[in-house]
Amino acid sequence: MADTSASTPQSGPVPPTGTGTIPRIGAAAAPRPFRNAGTTKHIFVTGGVVSSLGKGLTASSLGMLLRSRGLRVTMQKLDPYLNVDPGTMNPFQHGEVFVTEDGAETDLDIGHYERFLDEDLTADANVTTGQVYSTVIAKERRGEYLGDTVQVIPHITDAIKESMRSQAGEDVDVIITEIGGTVGDIESQPFLEAARQVRQDVGRDDVFFVHVSLVPFIGPSQELKTKPTQHSVAALRSIGIQTDAIVQRSDR
Repeated sequence: MADTSASTPQSGPVPPTGTGTIPRIGAAAAPRPFRNAGTTKHIFVTGGVVSSLGKGLTASSLGMLLRSRGLRVTMQKLDPYLNVDPGTMNPFQHGEVFVTEDGAETDLDIGHYERFLDEDLTADANVTTGQVYSTVIAKERRGEYLGDTVQVIPHITDAIKESMRSQAGEDVDVIITEIGGTVGDIESQPFLEAARQVRQDVGRDDVFFVHVSLVPFIGPSQELKTKPTQHSVAALRSIGIQTDAIVQRSDR
């Protein structure tokens, strides 16, 4: 039976969303059909309750374990800030910039990914909200939306999905994507919605959600409290994401 999943309708005033190429700022990306990218699977790593829980190291460790089992793994970080890249950000606030082999100034977590995977990553490994919005606005200025009203859904989320799937192919078994920020933040909502749509688009069996959360220890009662994690997981479920695994961090 012929594969028609990557075909694009030729009629109608508005091109379909969710297909085609979302080029990275300053670089031209090769066209990749969204629904026809081999058997590449996705693992999304999210964080809840507070920031700086170690999502990057959790994702890196998971990537190293999968690679040790013979799987071909690549990783990427989605940052919800409006800066195009961390190159002009205060390193005391955000951490040291990591420069990839192709010269891109990226988040410091990309350095963790490279060390754990023992592999050089590219500019595609770090995507920011600033890059996504810049790309979508540039396309609107060029008239590529043919007068359509450009909105967060579907245009921004489609651009994010293309970034999530940009490294999918026959030579990659698993893409591990760390979504920066904390569940419940306004800034990360488009990324979480895009991740939810990826599971719907490629199939539930090909997408896995890992949630990293804090379990605080209450000294006077000598108890570990899971209530913050329960609320964080409930927040994910409210937007349509069911976590498959929970990594809990605590000082006890």
